[in-house]
Amino acid sequence: MKLIGIEEHVLTHDVLKAWSAAGLEATDPSVAFHSGVIEGRLLDLGKGRIELMDETGLDVQVLSLTTPALHDLGADSVELARRTNDALAAAVARHPTRFQAMATLPMAVPEAAARELERCVRTLGFKGVLLCGKVGERHLDAPAFFPVFQTAAALGVPVFLHPRVPAPSVRDAYYSGFSPEVDAALATYGLGWHYDAGLQFIRLVLAGLFDRLPSLQVILGHWGELVLFYAERLAAMDRVSGLEHPIATYLRRNLYVTASGMFLPHFLERAVAIVGAERLLFSTDFPYQYRPGHEARAFLERCGLSDQCKAGFAHANWTRLTG
Repeated sequence: MKLIGIEEHVLTHDVLKAWSAAGLEATDPSVAFHSGVIEGRLLDLGKGRIELMDETGLDVQVLSLTTPALHDLGADSVELARRTNDALAAAVARHPTRFQAMATLPMAVPEAAARELERCVRTLGFKGVLLCGKVGERHLDAPAFFPVFQTAAALGVPVFLHPRVPAPSVRDAYYSGFSPEVDAALATYGLGWHYDAGLQFIRLVLAGLFDRLPSLQVILGHWGELVLFYAERLAAMDRVSGLEHPIATYLRRNLYVTASGMFLPHFLERAVAIVGAERLLFSTDFPYQYRPGHEARAFLERCGLSDQCKAGFAHANWTRLTG
């Protein structure tokens, strides 16, 4: 059965240099995670990556720039986004049966971001776009970013909302007080990343984005970034939200969720209960969650879904979503 991983990350030397020039190491602890073996795997867009895909049982990776992407790079990100997307397109051209790609956007310049998304889809054949949370001090529901979501809806491509580190003030208030290493872990992969990404989606719902763009499809990783596990509490906001539909409707109409290498059958069961089996997507969160032992394929085989739902989870839901 064909297995497509839709959250599989990359990095380029150009982006590394831009992060360093902007001093992001001092403000975003996740930048330090992209070193050593992880850095090598992120930078590899060829043989080494494909060998690890084969080892874990993955047929296709959908490539996307890792967090914090270009969200903190201002006007300089316009040209950098173009070079990054061209590099991903070249990798797909070299290995068209093994790679697909999602667009990287210069979100600090929303009009340019919308144009670059259109170029990526119409010219480069990309399957969607990945966004990394806040852009400076602005949440993704800020009116300035509406053209990006409007363009995605018009093109019929999904928007992946990827985690990024919470703002420094939030980290100081809620994720500090331990050692620097523990503070960084708690604010990122321990918990902070996932609250932040889930909150970005809920803010889009409450801002009425999906009432304005009912066809827009959004993807959350890590089995919904905590959102699915609080669906009942979110539903309590229906009486004050002023939205056209109950929040449960947006979860089943506008949201897809993916595993991100968290191969946990009880999380899968929760996702099926909230969004439906036809909205499950597979991913390994390469290279962060990579573990040897043919693990991706093994999880698919033992996940407990029917054969039809298993095929949807493995590849058919993604193929249908992206045309």
